[in-house]
Amino acid sequence: METALDLLRMKGERPLFATSPATTVLEATKMMNDERIGALLVMQDGRLVGMFTERDVLQRVVGELRSPAFTPVRDVMTEHVVCCTPGTAVEEVSDLMRCRRIRHVPVVDGDGGVVGLVSIGDVNAGRFTSCEVALHQVEDYIYRRA
Repeated sequence: METALDLLRMKGERPLFATSPATTVLEATKMMNDERIGALLVMQDGRLVGMFTERDVLQRVVGELRSPAFTPVRDVMTEHVVCCTPGTAVEEVSDLMRCRRIRHVPVVDGDGGVVGLVSIGDVNAGRFTSCEVALHQVEDYIYRRA
């Protein structure tokens, strides 16, 4: 059974991008654009206090006609963040994403520290790799290569 930790290992060493609740929406979206990412962790005193996503920008900034230059992330971030642990099964992470209609899930350790961020793209890549491995095993069985 593949886990969230397996997905993090598969994507390799990548920095986690975070912002503070006081950062303006304009600064946060500039970081997201520069890094070509769809979400930021919102951290305060080393703790995860929210997520700021493209959907937050669309619904709570653009949709409510707020000024990005003067709106702090704390006013528009998603506060109740759905997280998983490193040992959470990929299928469970996928189900969380589908049922909650979210595309990013922070991976937290037993102390609540963020160890990574799994995206829907990571889940899809993991599934593709698993299917590819299974296909090769079936081919090897059929053609007696194993």
